Amino acid sequence: MTLFRLDASILPATSASRELGDLVEAEWVAAHPDSTVLRRDLSADPVPATAWRDAVQGGFTPEADRTDEQRAALALAQTFADELRAAEALLFTVPLYNYGVSQHFKTWFDLTYTVPGVDPQGTDLRGKPATLVTVLGGNYAEGTPKEGWDHSTAWLRRVLEDVWGLDLRVVHRPFTLVGVNPALDAFAEPAAELKRTAEAAAVQSGRELAERRSDRVA
Repeated sequence: MTLFRLDASILPATSASRELGDLVEAEWVAAHPDSTVLRRDLSADPVPATAWRDAVQGGFTPEADRTDEQRAALALAQTFADELRAAEALLFTVPLYNYGVSQHFKTWFDLTYTVPGVDPQGTDLRGKPATLVTVLGGNYAEGTPKEGWDHSTAWLRRVLEDVWGLDLRVVHRPFTLVGVNPALDAFAEPAAELKRTAEAAAVQSGRELAERRSDRVA
């Protein structure tokens, strides 16, 4: 039994998304102590920026005529897709960066999406239980001054939930830069409450992830 975990934070030592992911993972491991956690760290091992281009071009090129770069990109894409297919449950921790999707995650998704079965023609992942942990330095909720500036969370839900058809739960924590950015010091109290809420949601999501896996094999 395998939990696939992908981390996209570029600051692993201080990553709020990874901390929440650890809570989710701990619940999974507690429920399935003999399971394997397969990790893909997109900060430690980023996807080459040219890989998606090479895989797409390679897909339109006869196998005998492909470049070494195209073959390598297609093989890497296949590895990514196989990791998702082989796991019983999935965990993604992806921060908001500069109001948009992490480039590391986007490059990983684009490359994986070239593989038959997880491409636009169909998905082998439909119904697989998954948790998405996403964190935001500020707060972009309804009624805030920067409402609508989060251009990551909706996209992540779209590709994971609607395109791949995952049975997705989302753990969401805003205001992670409170205590880091002095301009946000006034929001210390609500930020602390949001942190506690997200931590509780991560624990609950981890338990549900383990249970949903059990339901799938019952």
